[in-house]
Amino acid sequence: MTTTLPGGERLLYGCMGLGGDWDSEKYGSQDIAAAEAAVEAAVDAGITVFDHADIYRRGKAEAVFGEVLSRAPGLRERITVQTKCGIRLADGDRPGIYDLRGDSILQRVEESLTRLRTDVLDTLLLHRPDPLADPAEVAEALMSLHRQGLVRAFGVSNMGAAQIEELQAHLDVPLVANQLEMSLARRDWLEAGVLVNTAAAAGNGFPFGTVEHCRRNGIRIQAWGALAQGRYTGRQETDREQRTARLVASLAEAKGTTPEAVVLWWLQRHPARIVPVVGTASPARIRACRDAAVREPELAHEEWYDLWLTARGEPLP
Repeated sequence: MTTTLPGGERLLYGCMGLGGDWDSEKYGSQDIAAAEAAVEAAVDAGITVFDHADIYRRGKAEAVFGEVLSRAPGLRERITVQTKCGIRLADGDRPGIYDLRGDSILQRVEESLTRLRTDVLDTLLLHRPDPLADPAEVAEALMSLHRQGLVRAFGVSNMGAAQIEELQAHLDVPLVANQLEMSLARRDWLEAGVLVNTAAAAGNGFPFGTVEHCRRNGIRIQAWGALAQGRYTGRQETDREQRTARLVASLAEAKGTTPEAVVLWWLQRHPARIVPVVGTASPARIRACRDAAVREPELAHEEWYDLWLTARGEPLP
């Protein structure tokens, strides 16, 4: 079975769109067929890492993926399966909360393994920071899962450098991933580093130093929302998005690839070796991302900046 994110994977497939409607409690045969088509397209595109969370489609995303694995002998041995825990969805009058108590982590992992129909997770990410979490208790739960052979590696999601450092201090294994929202549209992670000593820095909420911390410690950054909800490859709602989409299309034509690949290359071109997560459920759009999985980012220094500045809509400070 494959190991997780040592550095070779260029692209992940995000499974949040699988499993039918968010509001329904069950999935049907059409949802399984749609999941099979998406997984097949991802594998055809050269993607071998599949990203889940226990809350996606209220557990149905993991469940339909488990159905796909059960119908495809040998597939599990050729792919990496990653999931997340730590968010509890709203239930009746009770609002959604974060929950990284040790017992909760253990329970959620057991439920994910059952839904995914696998005996081990390649990677487990902690989905969101829980302000009440005791890092030592969290680490003990994670190490228990590791000792039992239920989880091979661990990471975090939506966490800053200080939070990662605090958890790592209690762990006997290195954290391997941090999943953050990053795209040509969501650029606060990038601009935090260039707005230092400017008035605009106060309006940037990204925890400065997080990208640098991950690079320094070998933590692979995974970018969720990497296609920017199709802003530059499908629908455009503003003049700036239209200008950026035209530039993306022009670069794609010049390089013999797709607009989707250009948008993903923009992330991959960063020296942090960012790994985009492709979340579309459309097999055609998944296959359109193939060059981001199998080709090095073919963006010159100036082309990368052209994309950034066009999407930004104003000069750098």
